[in-house]
Amino acid sequence: MQETHAINVDALRSGASRAVGAIKLLANEERLLLLCQLSQGEMCVSELETALGIRQPTLSQQLGVLRNEEAIVPRRDGKKIYYRVASPELLEILAVLYRLYCPKEQP
Repeated sequence: MQETHAINVDALRSGASRAVGAIKLLANEERLLLLCQLSQGEMCVSELETALGIRQPTLSQQLGVLRNEEAIVPRRDGKKIYYRVASPELLEILAVLYRLYCPKEQP
């Protein structure tokens, strides 16, 4: 007979709420691209624009969403602002998505 364990429903609900928030952030293609790029290291806005081909208005809007949700954190260096992924959990999710969905590099 399999032993059952009591589940802390409050903790489960809290975790589910955080998971839904992360999934909502990732459910936008531009935000997903930004987070994937930033998972590789800190970048400034102009570098992100060049690397991803996302135009400035869309880039600023999506960076704003990610900042408001505390998914990324800014760092100012002179006139440039650099961003990085703030959440270790988000980095783990991005790593799994990359492994499952991104094309393998050919030698």
